[in-house]
Amino acid sequence: QEGRKIALQIVRKHRLWEYFLVEKLHFGWDEVHEIAEELEHISSVALVDRLDEFLDFPKSDPHGDPIPDSQGRLIARVQVDLLQLPVKKQARVSSIGDQSPEMLELLTHKNIGIGTKLEVQKKFMFDNSLEVRLELSGKEMKNFQPEAENGKSSKKQLNNRPLVTISEHVAKNVFVTYEE
Repeated sequence: QEGRKIALQIVRKHRLWEYFLVEKLHFGWDEVHEIAEELEHISSVALVDRLDEFLDFPKSDPHGDPIPDSQGRLIARVQVDLLQLPVKKQARVSSIGDQSPEMLELLTHKNIGIGTKLEVQKKFMFDNSLEVRLELSGKEMKNFQPEAENGKSSKKQLNNRPLVTISEHVAKNVFVTYEE
């Protein structure tokens, strides 16, 4: 039990530092893991408590993982990976499993992040890839790069609801919440 308590405090520090680095210092979500690894070893409980308060007690880190509170409690969420999401069911990205810089770079390129609204349009049995419709804000649409087909922009884009193709590996690592 004592080991679990210590582990949860380390997780808390790590995730708070990741949140701080992204939200306050504007690091990319793919840049913060190693820095947070170093910062999590600061032993001051008072500093971590003040950091939590300064950040207004965030519930999850930039990758969607829950941040334990000062007592080590975590908020449980029911979520599924994209492969399990029913076709034509609206969902919101809640966390990312594989948080490697390469995966996060790919998701950023596809305009998928925590909070992104999406809907699986089609599942391809051949390779288990998915065609996913994103619902992007105006700001996100300005940054959107349509996927190219034969070197030409896809015509499958609808206003702020572009289509992207997601591989099976990516789909297994993007977790969503949705209403039944």
